[in-house]
Order: sequence, then C-alpha cells, then structure tokens
Amino acid sequence: MMRWHGMALALLVAACAPADPGTQRPDPAATAALFDALPPPRLAPADLVSFRALPAYSEPAWVTRDHVATGRLPPLAQRLPREPLVFEAAALPDGPGRYGGALRQVTGGRPEGWNYAAGQAQGWGGVDIGTMECLTRTGPLFLVRRDALAPLPNLARSWRWSADGRSLTMQLVEGARWSDGHPFTSDDVMFFWTDHVLDPNVTPLGGAGPDTFGPGTRLEALGPYTIRWQFTRPFPIDVLYQMAYGKFCPGPAHVLRLQHPRYNPANSYADYRNSFPATRVNFPVMGAWVVTEYRPDDILILRRNPYYWKVDSAGRQLPYFDELQYRLLGWNDRDIQVIAGGSDLANVEVPGSYAEVLRRAARPGAPFRVAFGPRGAAYSVQMNLSGNGWGDPDARGQAVRRLNRTTGFRQAISLAIDRKALAETLIRGPFVRPYMGGILPETPFFDAAATRAWPHDPAAARRLLDRLGLVDTDGDGLRNHPGGSNIEIVLTASPDTATDRGLAEGVQIMARDVGIAVILRFVGGTQRDALGASGQFDWLLTRQNSTELITVVQGTDALAPTGPHVHPFHQAGPDGRLDLLPHEAAMISAVRSFQASRDPAARQQAMARYQALFTSNVNALGLVRFPAAIVASRRLAGIHPGLPVLMFNWAEDAIMRERLFARPGSGPGFELRPGTLPGCYAGAANCPARS
Repeated sequence: MMRWHGMALALLVAACAPADPGTQRPDPAATAALFDALPPPRLAPADLVSFRALPAYSEPAWVTRDHVATGRLPPLAQRLPREPLVFEAAALPDGPGRYGGALRQVTGGRPEGWNYAAGQAQGWGGVDIGTMECLTRTGPLFLVRRDALAPLPNLARSWRWSADGRSLTMQLVEGARWSDGHPFTSDDVMFFWTDHVLDPNVTPLGGAGPDTFGPGTRLEALGPYTIRWQFTRPFPIDVLYQMAYGKFCPGPAHVLRLQHPRYNPANSYADYRNSFPATRVNFPVMGAWVVTEYRPDDILILRRNPYYWKVDSAGRQLPYFDELQYRLLGWNDRDIQVIAGGSDLANVEVPGSYAEVLRRAARPGAPFRVAFGPRGAAYSVQMNLSGNGWGDPDARGQAVRRLNRTTGFRQAISLAIDRKALAETLIRGPFVRPYMGGILPETPFFDAAATRAWPHDPAAARRLLDRLGLVDTDGDGLRNHPGGSNIEIVLTASPDTATDRGLAEGVQIMARDVGIAVILRFVGGTQRDALGASGQFDWLLTRQNSTELITVVQGTDALAPTGPHVHPFHQAGPDGRLDLLPHEAAMISAVRSFQASRDPAARQQAMARYQALFTSNVNALGLVRFPAAIVASRRLAGIHPGLPVLMFNWAEDAIMRERLFARPGSGPGFELRPGTLPGCYAGAANCPARS
C-alpha cells in the first residue's frame, strides 16, 4: 500500500498552495527530502521470488466450476509447472491478495498489433508488460539491497557462470505453457535469438540487436529447458539486466514461425511484422493476461491467462484481477481519469500538474492517493557527436557536428544555460532541480564530488566562444562559423507536453543570448525517437529515461560508445567505424573497469571517474531533473511504498500488476466480460477449446 504520512502530505500541499492566484510558492525545505531519498532496500532476490513446488494450488472458483468441471480446461495442476514461480510473502506489501474484478487504466497509445517480437507496439501504458515475459526481470529491484543486487529470475529460473566468466548456462522454467496451452521451451528462445535479434531485417519491440548482449555473443540450446550463452569478455553481469523487459522477451515460435519469411517464403518482412494486427485478438502470450477484445479508439480488454505460471506463497494462481482494461484516450487523460475515479492507476510525469494533483489528493473523500518517487527522470540536450557521416548530414549539419565535437563549445553552451530558471518555468518549489548530466543521484554509484557544476555565466560563455573564433562577422548579432555563415543549430524536440516545449524554447532563448541561433524542430515523440536513432539531428531534447544513468548496473555498455551502435547519440558511420573523442575513450575505459571489477570500492572509483569525465567535458547538456508520482485508486492494494516511477524499469513493470488486487468492500468489480477466458486467435491450430 502506498502511504503518505499525514504531516508530510500536509506540508507538501501547503507548500504548493498559491500565495496569490496563479502563483506557487512552496517551501523547499519542507518537502525536498521527499524526493531525495528512497526507502532503504532490505531484500535479496530470493526474498522476492523463488521456484518451488507448493502443497496445493487454487484458482478463482468460477474457473474451476465453469471451465475445468465442464472439460474446457485441464485441471490447474496440469496447467502449472511442477515448480512454478512463487511470489514470496515478504514481497507482498499488503499480504496475499484476493480474486476478482477488473483493473482499469488509460493509455494514449494505440496497438499496432501483437507481434512484439517483430516490433509491433501493443499500445504502451503497461499493455505490453501485462502480456510479455522476458528471461529476467528488473522492475522491482528498487527493493533489493545493493550487496545482493541481481536481476530476478523469470523465464530463466536460474543460471551459472563458467570459471572463466565467458560462458553462462541458463535453466528455463520447465512445464510452463503459452496461453493457448502450447509448451514453452528453448525453441521459443532460439527462434527469438536467431530469427529476430540476429536477423538484420527484424527489430524487436525493445530494439534488441547483436550488440545488445555484447559483440560476438553466441547462444545455443543444450536441451528443451537449457540454453548457453558465450561471451567475448569475462563476467558481463550487466547483460543479465539486458535480458529483461523489453530486450529478450520471446514470442510464441509455434505461431510466429508460420509467418516468418525464413520459413514462409511467400511473406515479406513487412508482411511478417504486420501478420498479427490489433484486430486479431487472443494472440498466445506468457503474461498474466491475454488481449481478448479490441475496439478501435475505445478499449482493450484483457482476461486472465489460465496457463499463467506464477503463484503466490499460498498457492493461488496469479493474477488476482480477472480482467485488465485500457481505455484508448490521450496521454494527458491518464492521471485525469484516476483523479476523477474512472481509472485505477497512472503515472504523473508532467511537473506542471504536480501541485494541483497534490491539492486534489488532500481533499476529503478523494478517490485516489498519490506517492512521489525520487527525482529519477531528467531532461538533456543530446549533441550529435558523430563526425563520421552517421545520419548523412548536409554541409550545415557537418559544420554543426564539428562544433559539437569541440569541448570548449559544449562547455560554453553549458555556461549559457540558466538551469534554475528552466526549473522554475516548469513549476516552483522543491520538485525540479538543476541537472549537470551523467549519472543521476538515485544510483548508489553517484558521486557528487565528481560532478562538475556549470554555473549560469553568459559572460564567461561569450568569452569562451570568442576564444574559439566563433564571432559575429556580419554584425547581425549571431556568431558565424570561421569564415562562413551564421551558426544555426536545429534542436529537435517533441511537442507532446508543455514541459518539452518550455525547455526547448528556454534553451533557444539562452543560446541566442550568447549569439547562437537555435532553430526548433517539433516532431511527435515517435518521430523524434526515430530521428534520434538514425542520427538525423544536430541537438536532440530528450527526457533522460536511460536506465544506465539511473542504475549504472543496467545497460552499462550504453554509458559510453563502447560499440559501433550502442550509444544513443554517437554511433558509427557508413563504414562501421566510431570516431571517438579523447574523453569518450577515457569514459569507455572507466566503464570497462567498472564491468570487470567485483570490488565495490573499485567500481565506485570507476563511476566517479566516469562522472567527472562526463560533466567536465559536457558529454551531453544536462538541464533539469524531477520526480514523478504514482496515482492510484484507493480501491487498489499491493503497491509498494516509495515505488519509483522510473529506475530499473518503468513503474509499469515495478508495480507488478499480477499482484495487485481490489480491497474488500471497495465497491463494484467493473468487469465487462465476467466469467470468460481467452479463446483461440483466428487461424490457430491445436488450441484448447475455451469460451
């Protein structure tokens, strides 16, 4: 259960209350601590989950009565693995749950289809996490002690390293089944690896490619429930985190192989990607719910997976909620609907709305509660540091990249940015803080002393630009390239939120104050991401959701350009080569030292060195960092106090929906399709008959 101590909430609401209409004047001292620390983690992975047989198992009575007793389903014992995954009691914040009802949510996305292995999005907002399962799991790791930190087992129930650390053998869960009753085996894993991760014509939803798991990595099946990884460097423990959502989440090989061009030459890769459109429901999954109904621009309905392979410590098959609903509205409707009582759960991620959300939560009888996590989200301007032709820049773009690759230029821009002013344009008070870039303070490896701060000093910025020869040669108030035209830099940003627009405009104004013309290019978030991934940008305004900067142990390779296609804003050109800057090479060395060492002190020193290199060289232009909150209906139980919206993964995973339940006496269950279970998707073969 999420709990706000009454005094803390009162202080925060009072702090955010306007002193006069339209003005927010919170007391920073009263509330800052709420965002600066997480509750101390106290558990080990084994305290959260285990694989073991229990004396007995149970499921909702209506499933047994209406589906098992009538012969529509085999008995529960035949649908569960001999040793299912068990959520231990220590990991259940409100104890074992109760069955029944629907969990109602809103998503601003729209499902493209169900072939996530080939890149189709399922609508986001948690839809994919309710249906996909991956080799490991990272979402709830904020609960795990630093000395015991490791990814949780999932489809891979256990693993062991060879003596030299270059081989990793994994045991898969044995006896688990897809939602259509078909066994899950190493065939599903190898099909995903060979025909998706390694196939250059396929990009899985999470973007996994060969470099994701380390250059030269190999994978083989040793049996139906055993796989072995071979790595080129010893003990790449960080790769285990990459095997979680959404990098290594196999799709059903027995279904997908029938459509894949390698096995069905009549299909193109475009045909394959789109072979399971959103209207083709009941697609087999390993997740807790199956999409059973889709009404365009209206609703997605998911019903419990009767073959789900996880139970609680009392032997009750999960999930607790029989139905999961997603109203297809807009992203801005997510928190609004929870506040209004029409939805049960959402993230609040737009700083401008924080004060109002808190005021509404404090009203007597409010149907929701709110809990802020740490300042684990941040905004940065990513400068394209590739001078090698990545993204095919024109002459203007090439000139900009030469500037981007000049350390003094990046430092001058950092001096030009008034981060405190940017923070106050979003919301006054303790919510938003300046961010210098690099590792976020939420990671235990953050070193404040190693972080170079860049004060707002436009005069110093101008002097530095002058020394670089970037002066105004034509008297129009804008600086020129040496012997050439005005410096014009295109900043690509999303117009989807007022936060993005406000920060982009602030950077534009502050850069103009030191003679640099910034041209804003607003494109939708999906297009912005595509432009960033393809290198077609000068500067890119991004919300820094990168897990490597929040956790360090996850996605560690992406902390620096360790491979030709690893780093988000410096990749190889058409010739496959990186053109590393000196500080980048030093950052790579720090990252490799961190990865190779098992000594906590040495790892801490390596990350301090990385942080110093990043911030002193302005590897990216950090702007602001801020918290986000979970808003939840008061009918919900099973949410951990202090849950971060973003850390090891999005809250969509860390919440662990399969463990949520409705409190007794919390009112109607809201089910739209009570008593039903998933059926067979169109064209399925050998699918058990279901209602």
